[in-house]
Amino acid sequence: MAAQEAYRWLLEHSQETAYLASFGKLAGWDQATYTPKKGHPHRARMQATLAKLLHQRATDPRIGEMLARVENSDWLEEPTAVEAVNVREWRRAYDLQTKIPEYLAVELAHATSEGQAIWEEARPRNDWESFKPILKKIFALTGEVADAIGYKEERYDALLDQYEPGATAKQVETIFKQVREATVGLLHRIEGSSRRPDTSLLHRHFPKAAQESFGKEVIAKIGFDLEAGRLDVVAHPFMQGIGPGDVRLTTRYTEDFFNPGFFGIVHEMGHGVYGQGLLPEHFGTPMGTEISLGIHESQSRTWENLVGRSLGFWRYFWSKAQQHFGSLRDVQLEDFHFAVNAVKPSLIRVEADEVTYNLHILVRFEVELALLRGELAIDDAPEAWDAKYQEYLGVRSPEIRDGVLQDVHWSAGLIGYFPTYSLGNLYGAQFFVQAEKDLGNLEAQFEHGEFTPLLNWTREKIHHQGSRYWPRDLLRHVTGEDLNPQHLINYLNRKFGMLYEG
Repeated sequence: MAAQEAYRWLLEHSQETAYLASFGKLAGWDQATYTPKKGHPHRARMQATLAKLLHQRATDPRIGEMLARVENSDWLEEPTAVEAVNVREWRRAYDLQTKIPEYLAVELAHATSEGQAIWEEARPRNDWESFKPILKKIFALTGEVADAIGYKEERYDALLDQYEPGATAKQVETIFKQVREATVGLLHRIEGSSRRPDTSLLHRHFPKAAQESFGKEVIAKIGFDLEAGRLDVVAHPFMQGIGPGDVRLTTRYTEDFFNPGFFGIVHEMGHGVYGQGLLPEHFGTPMGTEISLGIHESQSRTWENLVGRSLGFWRYFWSKAQQHFGSLRDVQLEDFHFAVNAVKPSLIRVEADEVTYNLHILVRFEVELALLRGELAIDDAPEAWDAKYQEYLGVRSPEIRDGVLQDVHWSAGLIGYFPTYSLGNLYGAQFFVQAEKDLGNLEAQFEHGEFTPLLNWTREKIHHQGSRYWPRDLLRHVTGEDLNPQHLINYLNRKFGMLYEG
């Protein structure tokens, strides 16, 4: 069989597998939104069965045979060409999947589906004891996965690499140290300032229906295609891309607090426009797939913060916000803008301000790293979590639902995932600097409702690239330099220096 024929076989196999995976994504979205309480056990078995089928397809020996035929030919020469990228990433995925035994993949899929259902019940009840057994099982299984995959230095690297190709715990620790030192210095200056926003403006009455209506108006204006997506309510917001023409956003509303619903929508929309920006002709292949969670997060954090919390953004949307919310009609724009950018150490990651957000990530990263290293037992995780919050943010949760139980990630087996949030902040700030070099003053454009230039820039530079480049290679390709934390540090110092120091 010629190399081209082998490639066509791989292409068809990959696309068929992607269609099957879409059923799993749809089932996962449904489980988080509309599945009846008594339907969760059956859904867990459904997901486990599908995981078994997908694992069988991913480890089919014929993949290895076809890859060898393609790789041993002189057909692929340009490493960034579509075919070369697909072959490279198919090889990476095949080598990864064949290292994980089928029984382990199935057992982990069942445990995480069960774990998410248990977490949804346990969190509102502050019920750590009912969640702890399944969490122990998930961490144990995830550790087995790391061992099966293999690593050069430590288990965490094997897990992190699945979400952020090429990244290691050591790299992350070095970068986070720079961000932490800069964050602490800025936070001290803010806490020493006499300027304080009136955050009570954000705790007036904001009806859920008005929040949904305003949120949809905003994301449609920015460029999210609501005919190719939808918006629903869940316990923990997420975006799920089912496939071309079907990208689903979720959020949660609090009628006495503006931020969670609105900024949750804009954040998930950032993920959503990335999903909608992938080229549909490459669906089911690496070239039609997002390269990493850190790059994904760079898109959501950019639209949520660098755009959605900018003064130019609110100058454009302010009159519209006042039309939707009568409770804002006596509020001045500048006061509202200061309020949505308030800096105050808090307990909840998804509601954290831009300055302290990365400290929330540090807590999670350090706790899960210690758990995987065997330096911390699951039983002691709540106290370790609370102690780090006290040390880094000066706060401690009186209820465990706002402590170690607050995130869905561990129940879903997403261990090694959390660093990608801060990496997203870092990537986003660096991309934004380059976008301004290419497009001019972006905030001035936002003030006039011009969001298309930035959206199109990100589609061309990032979304359409699929998995052509690994994260830091993509960063170098777009910006001309390696990951540089100083871009985020400069942005935070400039923005919050103006707000708090005048």
